[in-house]
Amino acid sequence: MTESRRTYVRWFLVSWLFILSAVSYLDRVNISIAGSSIASEYHLSKVQLGWVFSAFFWGYALFQTLGGWFADRFGPRRVLTVGVVWWGIFTALTAAVSPKLAGAIVLFVIVRSLLGAGEAIIFPASNQFIARWIPSQERGLANGLIFAGVGAGAGSAPALVTYIMLHYGWRWSFWFSALIGLIVGAIWYLAGRDAPEEHGSVSASELAYIQQGRSLPSQTAGSRGKKVPWKKILQSREVWAVTVSYFCYGYVAAIFFSWFYIYLAQVRGLDLKSSAFYSTLPPLAMVACSLLGGVVNDRLSSVYGKRVGRCGIAAFALALAAMLLVLGSRAASAPTASLVLAGGAGALYLAQSSYWSVTADIAGPSAGSASGFMNMGAQFGSAVTALLTPVIAAHFGWTYPFLVAATLSALGALAWLFVNPARLLAATETSGAS
Repeated sequence: MTESRRTYVRWFLVSWLFILSAVSYLDRVNISIAGSSIASEYHLSKVQLGWVFSAFFWGYALFQTLGGWFADRFGPRRVLTVGVVWWGIFTALTAAVSPKLAGAIVLFVIVRSLLGAGEAIIFPASNQFIARWIPSQERGLANGLIFAGVGAGAGSAPALVTYIMLHYGWRWSFWFSALIGLIVGAIWYLAGRDAPEEHGSVSASELAYIQQGRSLPSQTAGSRGKKVPWKKILQSREVWAVTVSYFCYGYVAAIFFSWFYIYLAQVRGLDLKSSAFYSTLPPLAMVACSLLGGVVNDRLSSVYGKRVGRCGIAAFALALAAMLLVLGSRAASAPTASLVLAGGAGALYLAQSSYWSVTADIAGPSAGSASGFMNMGAQFGSAVTALLTPVIAAHFGWTYPFLVAATLSALGALAWLFVNPARLLAATETSGAS
């Protein structure tokens, strides 16, 4: 262990989690870009394409809590590595479904749901990493950086996937995404460790700084393998409030990841290249606002306390997103609608780090399980969006899916009023048992 100077190994690993986050979203949103080509080749209706989109989110949602438990039990290093290999395989298999098969849509649904199951571990495992590696006063920024990867991956997808589709066909976009994921996962396994106490490059001063800022002394490698306090998690008002709010959040976010590209092309009448350009605006806004939200989160928390810094910024962000969704859906021109709706996506992501910082703060060594449970709520919201959006649009027009999303965003803001970040789940835990 290096003694002579302060190291910043924790930020190198957070940066690599940013890359893993970006790759995971590239793997999952490439189908929304290739969706029209897939629907044409396999003769799928929009509702059937919605089933394929939704399948990912059901697999993703159902395995969130289990993925978080795996991270708590076995550590984020190995769990993330296995997950990356898993989702690389099923990303590639998406392109292997033959259009000659009568039941091709069934295979699409199975493959996409299994891809979702593999990707379910990334953010609960990342939050377990945050609880072990990042002092409380830096968690807003760390989570903001990790979730900026969401916007980076989703933002790079339209241009990258469109280029590959135009030159090599839609299948190559999936194979290319899978290859990138496997390379990034291998580097993570070589560079990462489950806790700073296990990493030979962490200096004594960095280790002392991390240990001093962790909420609980048990947030170390020594806490690995202890039982998760499920009773405390399921009885926590804070966990249920952030889960309900994150359901609303997930519903809104999924419109941009699943339907926004198709909305611009087929509803707003933009061509392929214009749709690819304008559909990058929401992810770019997500990157900027995820980082900004993390910085503001930490700054306000240090000055006014976590009730203001964590909860206040989240409630404000969701309320602002609701207003922008209403305005953007009613804009007359496609460019104006794209800009305003992108602002709504950005406003939403101002709240992103709050969800994960709060669960890391209150759950400590069980952060993976608690945040996995919370993220299960978001992914159920995303699955509902993928199915419900084309149905609402078909019956009432494309303005109404955004109005429903705005309503849920406002409800998500209200849920934050019931969260107290000072109420720690494991404050009285000595054995780690339920």
